[in-house]
Amino acid sequence: MLTDELRFKILKVLQDNPDLNQRQLADHLNISLGKTNYCIQALIGKGLLKVKNFKNNRNKLAYSYLLTPGGMEEKAKLTIRFLKRKMEEYEILKTEIEELTRDSVQYGQMSQKK
Repeated sequence: MLTDELRFKILKVLQDNPDLNQRQLADHLNISLGKTNYCIQALIGKGLLKVKNFKNNRNKLAYSYLLTPGGMEEKAKLTIRFLKRKMEEYEILKTEIEELTRDSVQYGQMSQKK
C-alpha cells in the first residue's frame, strides 16, 4: 500500500536523487524491491513521476525518475500534512515527558520519606 508517508519519502528522495535505481531507492527507504517497483509504477500512473531513459556507458538502459509539476505539487501538499502530523506527535510526546518527569519527581520524594 502506498501511504502518504511513503509517497512523501519517495518523492523527496527522487527529487534530490533522480538517478537512483529502484534497488538503491529500496535500500534507502528500507523497503523491498518489489514494493519499490509497485510504488514507482503507482506514482507514474498518477502522473506524479515520469521516467527518462537513456543509454549508460555499459550499453544498458539507465533511468532517471523526475517529478512532474503535479508531483512537485503533491510533494508540497504531503510536506505540509507530514509536518502537521509530526508537530502533533511532538506535542503529545512533550506532554507525556512532562507528566513522566512530574511522576518521577513525586515518586522520588515519596521514596525518600520512607
